[in-house]
Amino acid sequence: MTSNPNSKPCKVLMLIENLSFPWDRRMRHLATALQQAGYEVRIICPKGEKQDRSSFEIVSGIKVYRYPMGYQASSGLGYVVEYSWAFLCAAFLSLVVLIRDGFDIIHSANPPDMFFLLAWPYKLLGKKFVYDQHDVCPELYESKFERRDWLYRMLLLFERNSYRSADLALATNQSYYDIAKERGRLPEHRLAIVRNGVDTTYFHRVSPRPDLKRNFTYMALYLGVMGKQDGVDRVIQAAQHVVHTYGRKDVLFLMVGTGESWNKLRQLARDLHVDDVVHFTGRISDESLFEYLSTADVCLAPDPPDRMNQLSTMTKILEYLAFQQPIVSFDLLESRRSAGDAALYVEREDPKLFAEAVLELIDDPSRRKRMGQIGLDRSENLISWNQSRAALLEAYSRLSGYRVESIGVSEQAPVALGKSNAR
Repeated sequence: MTSNPNSKPCKVLMLIENLSFPWDRRMRHLATALQQAGYEVRIICPKGEKQDRSSFEIVSGIKVYRYPMGYQASSGLGYVVEYSWAFLCAAFLSLVVLIRDGFDIIHSANPPDMFFLLAWPYKLLGKKFVYDQHDVCPELYESKFERRDWLYRMLLLFERNSYRSADLALATNQSYYDIAKERGRLPEHRLAIVRNGVDTTYFHRVSPRPDLKRNFTYMALYLGVMGKQDGVDRVIQAAQHVVHTYGRKDVLFLMVGTGESWNKLRQLARDLHVDDVVHFTGRISDESLFEYLSTADVCLAPDPPDRMNQLSTMTKILEYLAFQQPIVSFDLLESRRSAGDAALYVEREDPKLFAEAVLELIDDPSRRKRMGQIGLDRSENLISWNQSRAALLEAYSRLSGYRVESIGVSEQAPVALGKSNAR
């Protein structure tokens, strides 16, 4: 990928709070795409729990500044503390980057939606602000805590100000794009859809390993975050129905990932007497993940049908598609837009119906194969990372005036860095 020699490269400062870099897969894709296109990219993010522990590192030419994140929130007020600390650290490190390297654009990945406050003084200096909306935070808060209180209203205010401050807003799907137009009142020239596409040159099937099924005939795999809003308890309840309602003990339920509900889910499996068929791996490397995804017979998306999940594109859905896996999912708007006929949709939030759908696919291998091929076709032709990269670079060229001669080159596969807990 080559740049226009008559264009001056822009310097981009990316702010990340939710995950460390390069553990955050979406931000790794975006940062790498911009870097390869000729932009100079800098990152500010928290340190990871077990990875990305250095305060400063250069990753594929990208300078990464990390701050310690000693507190992980689990309550509404806890998020105020966590985000306030992250804001102060990001503000200090942004000054460090400004002095050392300078920057032209601040690219803020939410959550949280408070970095517009950091962007304001820099906008007075002529810097541009990109608001990269990964989650609709008011709906996320309502989903996690089931209330609309003063914190919910504050999140609406922060989101509104993020939209107003943005010279460019990036939406991860059509629903978020529509919210930005309607609730944020942003014109189309300040908006772009950049999906969480999967790079199938890196994420693809490998040789399956039957031994990973732990002597079970079939494997049903869940991949992702294990928080309250992710509905992972529905998988445990579905496993209970598979074993105790339908008398099937030939299906292993494999749970890949971690999150705030991880210990509670393990206890739930014990309480429901299915801990012998439910196995939790925790976070694993990409190499191990690829083997598990290639070995599974069906993959699971138990996100309950609340407003947040209806509007959101689950990264796990996209990764399941890339691995040619048939999916069982509750009937969500954006999940249908992503997976199409590669998924079997459960009509209402009922773990027994979810269990029946799992068994329906388990017992129909020819249907699983057809659905897997549909998923791969969608992954390569409709929602691929190549298309997302092209959308990103086109939007950035509108913002910066810096253009590249080619945006169709596939991203070089990154080294295996471990699996992020993407939704």
